Amino acid sequence: MKRIAVLTSGGDAPGMNAAIRAIVRKGVYDGLEVYGINYGYAGMVAGDIRRLSIDDVGDMISRGGTLLYSARYPEFSELEGQQKGIEQLRKFGIDGLIVIGGDGSYRGGAALTELGFPTIGIPGTIDNDIPGTEFTLGFDTAINTVLDSIDKIRDTATSHVRTFIIEVMGRNAGDIALWTGLAGGAESIVIPEMDFSMEEIVKEIEDGRKRGKKHTIIVLAEGVMKGTEFAEKLEQYQNFHTRVSVLGHVQRGGSPSARDRVLGSVFGYHAVQLLEEGKGGICVGMMGNEIIFNDIVDTLKNKKHIPYLSLYQINKEISF
Repeated sequence: MKRIAVLTSGGDAPGMNAAIRAIVRKGVYDGLEVYGINYGYAGMVAGDIRRLSIDDVGDMISRGGTLLYSARYPEFSELEGQQKGIEQLRKFGIDGLIVIGGDGSYRGGAALTELGFPTIGIPGTIDNDIPGTEFTLGFDTAINTVLDSIDKIRDTATSHVRTFIIEVMGRNAGDIALWTGLAGGAESIVIPEMDFSMEEIVKEIEDGRKRGKKHTIIVLAEGVMKGTEFAEKLEQYQNFHTRVSVLGHVQRGGSPSARDRVLGSVFGYHAVQLLEEGKGGICVGMMGNEIIFNDIVDTLKNKKHIPYLSLYQINKEISF
């Protein structure tokens, strides 16, 4: 293998640039040519491909976002789009591909694998919802960004004796809400993976007020419902002076944490090694602080992401 390429797809996540940097520098160190594909699968099909040097990734380890940009490209789910992408890769003499992204990005990588093109997947999404790994690139930075906001919101919630509903991202997964709710001392965490009772939440607020609590923080995962809808349902029981904060895309940005920089570097390094060994159709992951490798097709078809729901019960028992 002489030439490899890397792309980022789907939502950007802090740590993607650290992974790109590791891929480029490990490749150059081993005598490979490394190419970057701009705008994900859309750029692949369009031939928006350029050779990357070590200078292109200088000082990028501390940068959020992705230097290769990203774009949605649903057409890549069709065989015609996949074949056009492979044609472009062959035109540039590229022998193997590394895809950094979430569920949709993995599906594209799996399709290329089934068509015989060596592809390695790196989990990159703040949602932490990818099977085959405990943690994804960007998750640690995102939860620290959310936690900083929760700490600030608590100050104003206490000053005005208010109930704050903090809506966080995560698509259909509750990991961001789960980790930041516990770390931020939230009274309630509402996630898609667990049923909740509005009556129980109301009682918790009322009990807290009777004990003299000056605030209530509810962390709501976007996969359950919108924060405004949740507030309307809550206010039907009583006027809790409710306010809603939707943190939105601020959760995706910012300089990656030390953990995400290390994770990106390690994932990128091993992805290059796998291609050099002639392997494809593999996704890199981490379990118990150990790097693991799984079949990408099998992972998508047969594995599920399982959040640490024990954190939910812990919070219920210590958040009153």
